[in-house]
Amino acid sequence: MSASDRAGSGRRAAGVLAAGAVRVFLVLAGLFWLMPTLGLLISSFLSPTDLNKGGWWQALTAPARLTADNYERLLANDTITGSLLNTVAIAVPATLLVLILGAFAGYAFAWLEFPGRDWLFLVVVGLLVVPVQVALIPVSELFGSIGLFETTAGVVLFHAAFGLPFAVFLLRNFFAEIPRELLEAARLDGAGELRLFARVVLPLGGPAIASLGIFQFLWVWNDMLVALVFADSANPPVTVALQQQVRQFGNNIDVLAPGAFLSMVIPLVVFFAFQRQFVSGVMAGAIK
Repeated sequence: MSASDRAGSGRRAAGVLAAGAVRVFLVLAGLFWLMPTLGLLISSFLSPTDLNKGGWWQALTAPARLTADNYERLLANDTITGSLLNTVAIAVPATLLVLILGAFAGYAFAWLEFPGRDWLFLVVVGLLVVPVQVALIPVSELFGSIGLFETTAGVVLFHAAFGLPFAVFLLRNFFAEIPRELLEAARLDGAGELRLFARVVLPLGGPAIASLGIFQFLWVWNDMLVALVFADSANPPVTVALQQQVRQFGNNIDVLAPGAFLSMVIPLVVFFAFQRQFVSGVMAGAIK
């Protein structure tokens, strides 16, 4: 073997070792990042007595201590189960409203000509910097005067209103990258604006819409500030219900742990479900 061949083999071996070290580091970092989630999951299957004796890691050496009694008590807790359903009733409409209205507005700002379009889009961009806290008091007064305070519809409208500026900004910029020739060809074939939007723009905008749906759903599902102010205190979302359990009882980890884990699992399921669509949309766009 010549010196150049030996040098090439050494470089390849060094590259393989470096890649292996990076993979090991990423795996360790991922396990470390998932440690709190793993601890919450195991804690949700431990009895209060076992949790008081030690940490969740005791189940790693004594798996017989794991039990599903906590989840049975959780499902018997009308406050938690009702709050999960109420959270779904808030998150799903708030996400759909933002996706539908944001897609229409994004297409209009990207491809339709109307007076004041650019100035109006600048106003939408300016709304991105408005913090939620600034609107709590005036919107509370408005909702109180029209009967939407402490209602599910009020929470949905608030989330949709604050999610729309980012949705319009994101989708407008994405739709604007669609080749003009493609839209002109569809118009020459007799497609109207609505058919053009449904048959051409929406399929091409799948990746952006899927990403927006993930962000909006996670934001609404995990929100507690807006829910504390606008939601019905007798039937709150799950974040507020869990917070009330802490305030009232303080040490009922047998309810809090499974409740917190369930509230975390549902967004993860939605994320991975939309992630497949997101990846497929990106691949389709790359192939085209």
